[in-house]
Amino acid sequence: MNLTVHHLEHSRSARAIWLLEELEAPYELRRYRRNPRTFRADPALKSVSPLGRAPIVEIDGVALAESGAIMEGVLDRIGQGRLRPEPGTADFDHYRFFLHYAEGSLMPPLLISLIFSKAVEGAPFFVRPVVKGIAAGVHAKFIRGEFDAHFGFVEAHLAENEWFAGPAFSAADIQMVYPVAAAPLRAGLTKQSHPNLHRWLEQVRGRPAYQRAIDKGGPLFP
Repeated sequence: MNLTVHHLEHSRSARAIWLLEELEAPYELRRYRRNPRTFRADPALKSVSPLGRAPIVEIDGVALAESGAIMEGVLDRIGQGRLRPEPGTADFDHYRFFLHYAEGSLMPPLLISLIFSKAVEGAPFFVRPVVKGIAAGVHAKFIRGEFDAHFGFVEAHLAENEWFAGPAFSAADIQMVYPVAAAPLRAGLTKQSHPNLHRWLEQVRGRPAYQRAIDKGGPLFP
């Protein structure tokens, strides 16, 4: 089986690299850079997948996109029961939930926060105060409440579970790394406010496969 990871720097495609490192599967890594001015993805990605967005993993020439679909597609083919709990168990229910929750519910407020911060940075100086005021209003009225609800939920879950799918590390943890790692940066979460979230992050960063993924693909964030 031929595996190719199309990896965009500073993006969620680092999770695909990490997944394959955990499985110790051989793969080819093709790296793409962002536009330094717009931060947009390299247009060359569109030659691999019509949307031109990472991650993209090719398996014997078939391109898989979307992080959750990639996780499931790879594990279906080469997982051999690894990195996910036994189907029909409570741990499997948690695994499947967090595999989809990461992108479906947790990432949107983080992305909105990022978009508004980029809008403030890119605004001409004479309208920047107006844009900054709008961004502050959106953050106060919407984003802050979303952060409190979602990361309060994550913190409570990790207070009762070592990993997102229970006592064993799984692909759900790989899927959750991007939004959780972004939380201290975008939501201002500290070890004092969210000790279990930070405990989980420290465990993740100590995994050899995670370290190899970051060495090969670069950091998650600029």
